[in-house]
Amino acid sequence: MTEQRDEAPIRERPEGVDDATVEALGKVSEALEAIEIARGHLYTFHRLMGTADFTLGEGVDLLREAGHDDVADRLESEVVGRNVLDGRWTFQVVEEFDDGYYSAFKQAEQDAREQLAQGVRHLHEAGLKQQRRTTGRSGHEPRPPQR
Repeated sequence: MTEQRDEAPIRERPEGVDDATVEALGKVSEALEAIEIARGHLYTFHRLMGTADFTLGEGVDLLREAGHDDVADRLESEVVGRNVLDGRWTFQVVEEFDDGYYSAFKQAEQDAREQLAQGVRHLHEAGLKQQRRTTGRSGHEPRPPQR
């Protein structure tokens, strides 16, 4: 590790970008991270609902084989393949979210970074890393070694 590598800034802050702007963009980025997690949970919900529907279908078949046609018929007609929301299966919910709120949020966050910080991402976090690391200490390097 060279001193030059350790002392260089972690991420260059574009000229004219003040602390208040970095903090504000950091909050916008933090909100986007929460949206990404929510989106992941939405996809998890989508997968679990599909799994449940097919597993229920297998249960219905087993009920029929066990001679419980009346119970199987009710489950099949009322639940198997049922919409999870009015007129929608989960793939439609995921698509609507992705095409609407999610894509609008992602674009607005990117536009804000482009307008205010030349598109540089994670300026707030880069500043935190610089403040919290121990200069010269192994495991606290500002960036990976160049190869």
